[in-house]
Amino acid sequence: MDGAMSTATPVARAATHSYRAIDVPVVGGDLHVGVWDPVGERTDDVLLVHGVTASHLAWPFVVSGLPGVRAVAPDLRGRGRSNTLAGAAGMRAHADDLAATLDALGIEKTVIVGHSMGAFVAIVFAHLHPDRVSRVVLVDGGLPLDLPPGMDADALVAAVLGPTAARLSMRFADAGEYLDFWRDHAAFQGAWSRELEAYLAYDLVDDGDGAFRPATSYRTMVEDSIDQNTGASIVTALAEATQPIRLLTAPRGLQNEEPGLYAPAHLARMLADAPGVRHSGIDDVNHYTIVMAPDGAAAVAAAVREELDAARD
Repeated sequence: MDGAMSTATPVARAATHSYRAIDVPVVGGDLHVGVWDPVGERTDDVLLVHGVTASHLAWPFVVSGLPGVRAVAPDLRGRGRSNTLAGAAGMRAHADDLAATLDALGIEKTVIVGHSMGAFVAIVFAHLHPDRVSRVVLVDGGLPLDLPPGMDADALVAAVLGPTAARLSMRFADAGEYLDFWRDHAAFQGAWSRELEAYLAYDLVDDGDGAFRPATSYRTMVEDSIDQNTGASIVTALAEATQPIRLLTAPRGLQNEEPGLYAPAHLARMLADAPGVRHSGIDDVNHYTIVMAPDGAAAVAAAVREELDAARD
């Protein structure tokens, strides 16, 4: 991608995997995909889908907890090195991109894991391409959020994402300034790491005017947020799901606040409407650190290993 701020090799924390990247032809251009190949024998594959303003580099901590597993993680269209893809976004477009990714790597069927918006993408992908998905793991996302009806696009984005969405309009002199911005973020106090720095530096692109901006396209984010929260695809996918679904939630949200995305009463209502979803909470994490810090990622990886084992049985 033109104007990329960082080309540093991502880290997987341990000698469990080697990293490479591929570009997969999809509608509108090439989808950039990170692949962590296990050192030694490969026993499984897993498809990892990141959140609304993230990239595939959200996953190294989880990957390090999956020895023997090839982990495949795209930059969704409109994000990371896929941010120049032409065409509309939305859950169906992302699902079709995931199918193309599996085709490119010769993966017929796999466990899919989605975090945040990626969880909504995962459940739609499983619905639209049921023969490609054995089991689904939703990480702090995937069930409808508790939002007032009738919100316009900007209000909806602000309600769901708040400062996360506002960040996309900000400009930064260099990677150091961007890292300083995130060092003060409530979600990462006590959770700073070299993996996080690599993820953040990767996020910056040249804005064309001598500064740098986050890679995520605001337009794409709005399209996805509207589809995720007002379209029928999520409710239909959950109602018609044929695969086992596991939901992991964080007790704290995007700003490390309580409750998290799913307040207990709302979560109870959603689970009652989706009896096929098995839920468990992960203690002492927020919406970010559930995958982007060691303790949360270890719990997620343990759940993923259980689902991979069940898929082989």
